[in-house]
Amino acid sequence: MKQLKAASLITAIKTPYNAIGEVDLNTYDTLVQKQIDAGVDGIVVGGTTGEGHLLSWEEHLILIAHSVHKFGDKLLIIGNTGSNNTSEAIKATKNGFAAGMDATLQINPYYGRTSIAGVIEHLNRTLDIGPAFIYNVPGRTGQDLTPDIIEILAKHKNFIGVKECGGNERIAHYEKQGIACWSGNDDESHDGRHKFGSHGVISVTSNIIPGLMRQLMDNENVELNGRLQGLMQWLFCEPNPIAINTTLMMTGAVAPNFRLPYQALTKEQRQQGFELLAALNDDDRVGETLSLLDDEDFNYCI
Repeated sequence: MKQLKAASLITAIKTPYNAIGEVDLNTYDTLVQKQIDAGVDGIVVGGTTGEGHLLSWEEHLILIAHSVHKFGDKLLIIGNTGSNNTSEAIKATKNGFAAGMDATLQINPYYGRTSIAGVIEHLNRTLDIGPAFIYNVPGRTGQDLTPDIIEILAKHKNFIGVKECGGNERIAHYEKQGIACWSGNDDESHDGRHKFGSHGVISVTSNIIPGLMRQLMDNENVELNGRLQGLMQWLFCEPNPIAINTTLMMTGAVAPNFRLPYQALTKEQRQQGFELLAALNDDDRVGETLSLLDDEDFNYCI
């Protein structure tokens, strides 16, 4: 638990695909190694950025097990094994811990929303299984995990803390009570860490600039944070993970293969990102090249 709470930079890692839409483990390993080289503390496997919702449970759990086997001695492996179905969340979480993951990321039931009492019971059932980060992202779930809910869950022995998308004021509120928080908003994460007392960030942006995100978490750097604001905001110009997928394809880090329903950013959007990425040092980006790509370069799979 101490090691988990000490992790200040956790990357919600991208899941790459080959030309027929299968998970590309060789490319995945290269991406994870880039994170290790940059000093990232852990990865979330099969999160929103890793398209866990587009993976079968078999693919999802194989990816967790592969990550543990290949990289478990080098960084923390956090499996996104949450679901809006309590039975599925319990089964997946048990299987994830059996595969050796260090912790789970759990979300409140989305779409088929439940009452506050139901949310608490759902999350407590998964907390009973092992160490868990609770993820509050009302923009996706449609239901805010307010302090009255989190403060109850925080009493559980397996509660690590919260990935919080509700802003830095709420993060400060929790941290003052000893409830560990990680920012879920990359563009707020530097101030969250150095001005509001967060434990760190669970980041999308660190897929492409892990070393710079490491710098932002380690030391207050207003100038660097200011320079990266445009990129961090552009990465959310469409629902995540559309932009980070497109970005890693533009830098050659992954092949330009999407699983539907995701599609590449438009050429105009890519041009905006190209300019932001070109302003960085080549060594700061994951990927060996930088190109705008044409619309026909992208391949769409199911």
